[in-house]
Amino acid sequence: MKTILNFIKQNTVTSIAALAALVTSVIVPPDAEYLHYFDLKTLSCLFLTLAVICALKNIKFFSIVAQKVVMMTGNLRILTLALVYITFIGSMLIANDMALITFLPLGYFALSSTQNHDHMAYVFILQNISANLGGMLTPFGNPQNLFIYSYFGVPTGEFMGIMLPPFLLAIAMLTGACFLLKPEPLTLNDPAGHRLEPKRTALYLALFAFSLLIVFRIVPYWVGLILIPAVLFFADRKALRKVDYPLLATFALFFIFSGNMARIPAVNDLVSGLLQRSTLLVAEASCQIISNVPSAILLSRFTGNYKELLLGVNIGGTGTLISSLASLITFNHFKTLRPGHTKQYLGLFTLLNVIFLAVMTAAAYFFFI
Repeated sequence: MKTILNFIKQNTVTSIAALAALVTSVIVPPDAEYLHYFDLKTLSCLFLTLAVICALKNIKFFSIVAQKVVMMTGNLRILTLALVYITFIGSMLIANDMALITFLPLGYFALSSTQNHDHMAYVFILQNISANLGGMLTPFGNPQNLFIYSYFGVPTGEFMGIMLPPFLLAIAMLTGACFLLKPEPLTLNDPAGHRLEPKRTALYLALFAFSLLIVFRIVPYWVGLILIPAVLFFADRKALRKVDYPLLATFALFFIFSGNMARIPAVNDLVSGLLQRSTLLVAEASCQIISNVPSAILLSRFTGNYKELLLGVNIGGTGTLISSLASLITFNHFKTLRPGHTKQYLGLFTLLNVIFLAVMTAAAYFFFI
């Protein structure tokens, strides 16, 4: 019983997805139609990308590169800019949650070793926002992006064209937020003592590039399912074990939930009617309640307006603490490191996220759609 409770606590979103799938399966009993719920390409691309990222993380690739960048900073403002930009760029390449897992510890080290603990909440929240918004530009930057990109077959150029304006606005807002900090001088010593292994680094970067070819539909996903796990089985089996399988399970369970919901006439009529008024606003509102990934999967069953859906589930990642899994990761990390300062964190988190949500929603509503 204790093991089950611990699993639920550590995998809250997956547990909710399982409950939602179970409840809707009672309303819509399993049948042959269930087989059409699952987007195998999205699940495959997500698995392959996560596996290669785990391999790169095991050789400390991201930490070493990020530490070298941070070592070049000379004051608190530039340090914060470096941390935010590293997380922002990282989320474009390795997804938002992995970027935070990788770079939040770097932020903690940088601030604690320079005696800047009081700024930790502010910097962590900016890193969190940068992870949620930085990943919006690329199909593989956020899990919901990969799903929408694959599910609707959005052309790559069109996808990036849709997301470029809010992406640039996010950069400008984050940069402005960093400049609110004073340029206090600081000294940061090199902590790493780690060096990259040239052969493994080259191999894993090649696999990462290959996984991107699969995401961009240049190579069939089934080829990657054969090749990448086979290489990692011999090169780094630990990477295959460390894949975020609860995230994959969450996707599969929400495929069942959303597929069933779309087959309930009353729900279909209600959601479809709301989406006809404003897919953007409904998507953002949904994110605040059930998070951005399940919102993307659910609402995709009721609308073909992928442009507003894409904008909504990305911008909607800001707002409440549950609007994005990445936000929960940041909060749990901060709570562990600064246990007596959670109220301060939550207040500042809400203020900054509401500002970003309001400004970006207004820009999207009046200028981007």
